[in-house]
Amino acid sequence: MATTCLVVMGVSGSGKSTVARLLADRLGWPMAEADEFHPEANIAKMSAGIPLTDADRGPWLRTLRDWISMQDKAGQGTVVTCSALKREYRDVLRGASARVHFVHLHGTREVIAARLASRSGHFMPPSLLASQFAALEELGDDEDGITVDVAASPDQIVDRVVADLQQ
Repeated sequence: MATTCLVVMGVSGSGKSTVARLLADRLGWPMAEADEFHPEANIAKMSAGIPLTDADRGPWLRTLRDWISMQDKAGQGTVVTCSALKREYRDVLRGASARVHFVHLHGTREVIAARLASRSGHFMPPSLLASQFAALEELGDDEDGITVDVAASPDQIVDRVVADLQQ
């Protein structure tokens, strides 16, 4: 039986890392930041304020998908942060051998922009937020996952996700 990989998704600044760390701690699963799978060329583009193209994202998403499958083969559930803004990106991740369950952290542009403005030490500049919202495709009814409002506290979000997993 396949393990589960929770992909905590959403635009930059939605709280993916915070929620993913709490989920990983609660479930006792390892966590991976998809950003750590980006090649240097992608990081350089984003740091320069240049949005990535789908061609830039392809190898990165396949590497992440393969890591999820390796964890599944080891019998290990996982938690991954990944923007996964477009359905086609999520389709690549769903190609992993694990059950891939998306947790979409959804918030308004105003809430997310305020969070980004207060964040430091991240290569994703706030100027790219508009391009992220433009690219975002909400989870479809046929996609395995839930959408959670980021107005809730991180602990409330984790409670909701864990309850959803048990259904």
